[in-house]
Amino acid sequence: MAKTTFAEEIYLRALTGKMIGSDVLAGYNKVAIIAPKNTICSAISAAAQATFTDRTGGRAGHFVVEDGNANVIAEEVVQFHPDSVVLMFGGETPIEQTKKLFLDTLKALRQAELYKDLIVHVRIFAAGGLQEALKDESLRNYLKQNDLFVYTVDFDNGYLLLNEIDVEASGDFHLHRIAEFPVTVEHAELLNRSLRDKTIQWKEM
Repeated sequence: MAKTTFAEEIYLRALTGKMIGSDVLAGYNKVAIIAPKNTICSAISAAAQATFTDRTGGRAGHFVVEDGNANVIAEEVVQFHPDSVVLMFGGETPIEQTKKLFLDTLKALRQAELYKDLIVHVRIFAAGGLQEALKDESLRNYLKQNDLFVYTVDFDNGYLLLNEIDVEASGDFHLHRIAEFPVTVEHAELLNRSLRDKTIQWKEM
């Protein structure tokens, strides 16, 4: 099976972002998306924002985090007054750099005293970013004071899943599935070729 091209990776993010904007964010009025400065993260964020604003009539802000500016971005997010914050960390930025930006952003949000629904992107979750954050007691306490969510993929049955994250005092956590959204044939095929190590089923929409 041929590996996805860069253009297909962008389209995959467009399809995924559309589902985030229409399904994951459907219950909110004002959403902030924080993401590193890279093409892949920008693509999925833009698709999510466009779909969200079109479907709900709400507002969506995009905030770009780079090394050294997390505190400034956190203050800008607080001033935006969102109902939820999507932590859209992934893309082509090297993973260790991405994890550092993710941790720096969480620390900045804690310092800015932002307490909202926090939604974690599947890529940084799969790379261990949340697990790393929960090793820090101050971040662990901060995250426990927010409603924390992550969207993942059910590879066997072909669903995008929204999970609530229950964080324990020890730093362990549990996922509780609260919603599932079917993936189309086209979306599943791209996911399968992008990930390559898993066969993805699907449901017609």
